[in-house]
Amino acid sequence: MTTSLLLDDLGSERLSARDKGIPARAFGLTVREFLDSEPRLSEFWTPIIALDDQAMQGNLDVMREWTVTRGLELMPHGKTTMAPALWQRQLDAGCTGITLATMGQVRTARTFGLSSIMLANSVVDERSLRYLAAELADPAFRFVCWVDSAATIDAMEQALAGVTLDRPIDVCIELGQVGGRTGARTVDEAIAVARRAAASGVVRLAGVGGYEGSLGHDRSAHSVDAVRRYLERQVELHRALGDLYDDGDIYVTAGGSAYFDIVADVYAGAMTDDARTHWTLRSGAYITHDDGFYRGISPLDEAGDNVANPLRSAMRGIARVVSHPERGLALIDAGKRDFPFDEGLPIPRGVAADIGQTWRALVGAEISAMNDQHSYLTLTDQDVAIGDVVSLGLSHPCTAFDKWHYLPVVESAESDRVIDLVRTFF
Repeated sequence: MTTSLLLDDLGSERLSARDKGIPARAFGLTVREFLDSEPRLSEFWTPIIALDDQAMQGNLDVMREWTVTRGLELMPHGKTTMAPALWQRQLDAGCTGITLATMGQVRTARTFGLSSIMLANSVVDERSLRYLAAELADPAFRFVCWVDSAATIDAMEQALAGVTLDRPIDVCIELGQVGGRTGARTVDEAIAVARRAAASGVVRLAGVGGYEGSLGHDRSAHSVDAVRRYLERQVELHRALGDLYDDGDIYVTAGGSAYFDIVADVYAGAMTDDARTHWTLRSGAYITHDDGFYRGISPLDEAGDNVANPLRSAMRGIARVVSHPERGLALIDAGKRDFPFDEGLPIPRGVAADIGQTWRALVGAEISAMNDQHSYLTLTDQDVAIGDVVSLGLSHPCTAFDKWHYLPVVESAESDRVIDLVRTFF
């Protein structure tokens, strides 16, 4: 049964001038009252990031079908959006839970009633662990985190000394790679950590976790091979732990938003009929996809080979031309505080006299640099006027959502009608 998150209070929040981009007529209204007034994107101030409802729903449908046909579960990374309303849509589309990155995010998620959480990280501090111990008194709460050393388990046991646990904390043994991020460096080291977990009264050995996305940044043969070899080691570790597992649920989990096809392929060769093992992807960026990094690397982008049902970009930036100081250069009123830049600069897609007016293709233009609140729009084949608005494709949703308190959602890329305001909790 799908979890229904506690979202009603979001509609009761009142909008004000402290909310970036919100129209002045919304001040003092609740979110629900404002949406009932049938707002238009053309009312919003620039800069703004707008989400496309039609594209998001299509992406949810595409990923649901893709995972189900491969026997995989999906616990998407909620830190991508930190938006409970979007988590709900992912849960409604069949996701078995949400992955998070910090215990602060876990605490936020629990206030919304999220009952199935994977923490793709370790928990070692007393404050977080004692909070978690209290939450585990809820029998409906399914939680699993990661450990990558015996020292991690030692720290957990020490922090919880004298605390009565209703049940042990489920942990996956994280496998890493030399020179990489977290994770036990070898399969043998990981097996030793698993033995330590199996002997603990505070944690319960619940599977194997890891992140393959840090091993590559493109679709080159070298990156693909590195990812595949890592995943094969992860499966090797899972098989080696067979005698240490108890009769409870087991997770084997990987899968960012770049190489989940390779994860599925490697996992397919290891799956059995054991219903207690959950082969789980954590891909999070698919709900909005993008026009940059993920468009260039995702196996389900429309530019890929034989992709019948592709993911589509469901977010765009809109900024206004505020200066045209010299030929071939215009400045727009958005910068690093507004749009993501860490995985590629925004991509000019169109220009219009104002939001809600007809968009014209913007040819021969690029964003060449960004400051905190300005971006440099270089022009070659086409000019723009001061006051024009520019539509921008964005790269990397993980660093787009964190810059906004509210993001308006329009019906579709062709529509100006705002049907929702997505609230984030960074």
